[in-house]
Amino acid sequence: MAGNKMLQFVTVDRQTPEKREATDRKTDFGEIYREFAAERAAEQAGRCSQCGVPYCQTHCPLHNNIPDWLRLVAEGRLEEAYEVSQATNTFPEICGRICPQDRLCEGNCVIEQSGHGTVTIGAVEKYITDTAFENGWVPSIKPRRERTESVGIIGAGPGGLAAADVLRRAGVQVTVYDRYDRAGGLMTYGIPGFKLEKDVVMRRNDQLAEGGVTFVLNCEVGSDITFDEIREKHDAVIVATGVYKSRELDGANADARGVVRAIDYLTASNRKSFGDAVPEFDDGSLDAEGKRVVVIGGGDTAMDCVRTAIRQGATSVKCLYRRDRANMPGSQREVANAEEEGVEFVWLTAPAGFEAGLQEAMEGGPAVTGVNVQRMRLGEPDATGRQKPELIEGADYVEEADLVIKALGFEPEALPTLWSKPELEVTRWGTIKADFRTHETPLEGVYAVGDIVRGASLVVWAIRDGREAGEAILAKLAGADVPVIAAE
Repeated sequence: MAGNKMLQFVTVDRQTPEKREATDRKTDFGEIYREFAAERAAEQAGRCSQCGVPYCQTHCPLHNNIPDWLRLVAEGRLEEAYEVSQATNTFPEICGRICPQDRLCEGNCVIEQSGHGTVTIGAVEKYITDTAFENGWVPSIKPRRERTESVGIIGAGPGGLAAADVLRRAGVQVTVYDRYDRAGGLMTYGIPGFKLEKDVVMRRNDQLAEGGVTFVLNCEVGSDITFDEIREKHDAVIVATGVYKSRELDGANADARGVVRAIDYLTASNRKSFGDAVPEFDDGSLDAEGKRVVVIGGGDTAMDCVRTAIRQGATSVKCLYRRDRANMPGSQREVANAEEEGVEFVWLTAPAGFEAGLQEAMEGGPAVTGVNVQRMRLGEPDATGRQKPELIEGADYVEEADLVIKALGFEPEALPTLWSKPELEVTRWGTIKADFRTHETPLEGVYAVGDIVRGASLVVWAIRDGREAGEAILAKLAGADVPVIAAE
């Protein structure tokens, strides 16, 4: 019976999928975790306590029905498990790979609170959908009927694609505009392949295109097409641009060659994985091979940069962060993986500027040779409850470096200015103002989702926003006498 398959946490220990050895995995960009075997996935899913108040579900931004699909996996009912998983999540195979489960579902697992070790929710989620694709259980997008209304989506990241999926399945005509030559946003060009192999993202892109979503790529809104032109073409518009403006550092020689932005560095690396020509990589500017690399920052982007530099063949990789390990915003699992691969973390340090030396004139002027580092200590908590870093006077030193990567987070671009649309209301942080339930902005028929509303956040939150905005648009359209076109 079903009950016999569950509550195994007292006799079965937590186990994650086998992880490739660091000496092996740091030589390529393949994903570091192997797939669960069917028996092991069922065994680990069976550790779920099926508790009456599932905190894992409560703390998932999508409120995925985790206990039910764990039970189905334990019972060997994988196709049904996929159907339950897909019902609330547009991209479960992506969330299973890149969500910080240690801060969300797994971090709030009831059995972990009792000392038995959390259920490996993310690995099972990934296993379910990968198995579904392998067995042909993932249906193509085939609306029951076509509608005449159309929606334009600006941005092909997780929020925009989640909205496109919801709307297209309902028969709405969907066009996605994006500045890059491939859809996926940061899933394609920001997150490295060792966390999310690119064929996983491209598979979903292909599914949407084959299902009737129109992609207009290499399209910069504000120059190639105006925001008003997009509004005129569509019955509703969703802004899902994400946030791409990098936070900068001041100080001496901040513009020296070799001081680069994380987004430029990661994009170049991911483009090379696609086989693209990347001049900035090929000339060595964005390639860490043979260099002493220093990454500044403590978030997930910084973790992506240090682990990418290791794979590119850097001679050393150090990460400077102004707080300690316990107070860093990045995933602790990522820190552990990075340390295994040879990254050195230098806690309680902050940059005060850069050292630069004159190279041959033909090389283009001063190049970075080091980071002026200030040592810090943690003081009193700030308004958020986190201890504030304080400078330790007289403890400065120079960290030698040939490549410095700034991974200090992202801010929104000034869209009202870039799009010549001053009436597009933004907050004091530059994010777009939108209703937190429907995601509609004060501009009639214009919605906004994901990081451009929240600030730099998680893929799973963008997916939630996109799904909710799509559903809100469908509800608004349902309030009128809407003509439909029979599907072919």
